[in-house]
Parts: sequence; C-alpha cells; structure tokens
Amino acid sequence: MRGMADLQHTHEVAFDGDVVTKRYRASKPGAAEREWRALTLLAEHAPGLAPEPMAFEPGVVRMSRLAGEPLRGLPVTGEHLTALAGALAELHAAVPRPVLREVPVRPWQREAVRDWLRGQGARWRSRDPLADRAVREGLRWLEGWRPDGSGVRPVFGGGDGNLANFLWDGGRVRVVDFEDSGRSDLAYELAELAEHVSMWVDNRAEVGAELVARLELGAAEERRLRGCRRLQALVWLFLLAQDDPDNPRNPPGTFRRQAERVLARLDA
Repeated sequence: MRGMADLQHTHEVAFDGDVVTKRYRASKPGAAEREWRALTLLAEHAPGLAPEPMAFEPGVVRMSRLAGEPLRGLPVTGEHLTALAGALAELHAAVPRPVLREVPVRPWQREAVRDWLRGQGARWRSRDPLADRAVREGLRWLEGWRPDGSGVRPVFGGGDGNLANFLWDGGRVRVVDFEDSGRSDLAYELAELAEHVSMWVDNRAEVGAELVARLELGAAEERRLRGCRRLQALVWLFLLAQDDPDNPRNPPGTFRRQAERVLARLDA
C-alpha cells in the first residue's frame, strides 16, 4: 500500500524509448522482486495486460513501456469504468489457483494495517472535532472487527489502488506498478481500490463505488468488502493527516472530506 512510509517515493523511473527502468530504494525491500514476479506471471497468464518483463537485477526492473494515459487526470466515463472493471477481473483471475498458492502474500494485509493504525492512533494529536471523532470511532471499530474466513476469494492483487496505475489507450485499460503485489483476496483488493484517494478526489463521480457496482460479489464478499473499506478509509485519514500544508498533494479540503468518508463508512 503506497503511502505507509510517510508518503515518500520508493523508486526512480527512467524512460529510454520503449524501455522503462525502475530503480527501487533500499527503504523498499523486496519491491523489485515483487514487481518482477508480477510481470513474469502476467506475461504468461494475461499477456498484454501489463508491461513485458525485460531484465532484472537486484533493486532494478526493466520492462516495456505501455501506451496510454493514466485514468487519474481524465474525466472518467462509463466506458473507462467498464474497461477498468474488465482489466481488474482479468488481473485478479490471471494466475491459476495452483500457481497462486505459491505466490507470497502481498504486503500490508489486514494484520499489518491494523498494527500500523494502532500506532498512528497512539500518536494522534487533536486537530478538529470532526477528524478527532473519525479517529476515535474508527479505532473503536477496529478493535472490535473480527472478520471470519467467509467471503475470501483468493486473487492475484496488484497492491496499489492509485487510479494513475491504470492506463487507457482508447480501447482498453492496462495495469502498471506491482511493487506491493502478491496473493490477496478479492474483497480486500476492491476495498483498497474503492477507498484510494485518487478514486474520488479529482472526480465528480464516486469512481470507486461505481467500479465495485460493476463487479459481481456474493453476500459474504459484500460483508467483507464493507469491513475492508472501513479499514482503508481509516488508513487514508491518517495518511492525509501527514500532507504538508505548504506543499499539499491534494486539493484543499481533502482531509476533512476524508474524515467525513470514515464516518460514512462506519455508518454503512
């Protein structure tokens, strides 16, 4: 999950014609290996969905450059959402179940996120009544959340819900950026996508909600999704609290809107 390391960049990207080189910093151990594993798996099982793997060395991955524009920054339409839902369905189902069982679990699963949130809550300093209430109620919910094993559909997860990681080429959506990828479950992956700040901050429409509505989930998956969305909304409240007011990454008012989102998720 991008952003856990205080919103710092974890790699450098260089372009040379049709070749992209990503150099990961030492502060992101295992990222290059996860990226390379994802690219090689997808090249075999879902060719064309992601960049082609070209070369690997410790901390460095070279891959093909995909054509297209990031969905973040575009006025997202129904056509985009349908294509994005199709790309996600292909990504999640790409790796055959026997192969998926051997793929390591992706970073920042529920237990790690829970522990991070507890640490953030312990360091919280009062900001304003709305945010304080969202933190207080969110952490109280977190301590009582005990999801069972129902609603868990194993999938290959990309690990980053940023809308910028989905490229529209005029006909289809393709996917980039797999540094936090690995074995996951569908509800958790969809929750991270739906609650990512990029899914709503620049768009009039609620892109995440409209995206989830295009995907078929069972009743148990819906229940798990609600809990995971609460978890991810709370994560973003703490992440956005770290935004530098002198050099903000998001429009004015985003933090307050996130506090409102946390409370809305808790009431859903």
